[in-house]
Amino acid sequence: MNSVQFKDFYTIPDLNFDISRLRSDLDIVLKKRNFNSLGVSHFGAIPINQIPNDDNSIDGHNLRGKYWTIADESGKEVSRDIEIDESKYTQLVSEFENTYFKEVYETLRKKFKLGRVRLLLKEPRSTLSWHKDPEPRLHIPIITNLGCSMVIENVAKHLPADGNVTITNNTKYHNFFNGGEQARIHLVACLLEDPFN
Repeated sequence: MNSVQFKDFYTIPDLNFDISRLRSDLDIVLKKRNFNSLGVSHFGAIPINQIPNDDNSIDGHNLRGKYWTIADESGKEVSRDIEIDESKYTQLVSEFENTYFKEVYETLRKKFKLGRVRLLLKEPRSTLSWHKDPEPRLHIPIITNLGCSMVIENVAKHLPADGNVTITNNTKYHNFFNGGEQARIHLVACLLEDPFN
């Protein structure tokens, strides 16, 4: 992807996926397995890709990865979790082999340098911590509601589940809240090239 200057939310032109197929195959995936909460309330993740032939790369802390937060009133920034070598995540997880997610993944890989690709869940009436990540993220909302917004610094934006792809500047402080009464589920990919620089 060429380096371009744009705001902290950028919807990719001329790239759209079939939301009904995503939802249909999401239902199949959710019936097969539960989200792993990692012991953190309100955070669920299902990996779509992995380090080739390394099932440990899709378990435990590898689902979340390193981030920074301001944990208390001191205002001091602290790091959390472990550093991930995103470039090693190049193999589709086998359970997605015969789903529309494979087509989406292959299309995205042709256009972007991807790290981990996951399905991320926010439970109803919950929020993420105020944090920043090592890299920008690509979002495809699959299930959402008008009570869901992502906040980057002082700007809040609702990302509709319309098949569009939005890149968000997660290298700035941000969070995501779900103020609705249904789970919010996005396909989220780590981007190895930062289009915001």
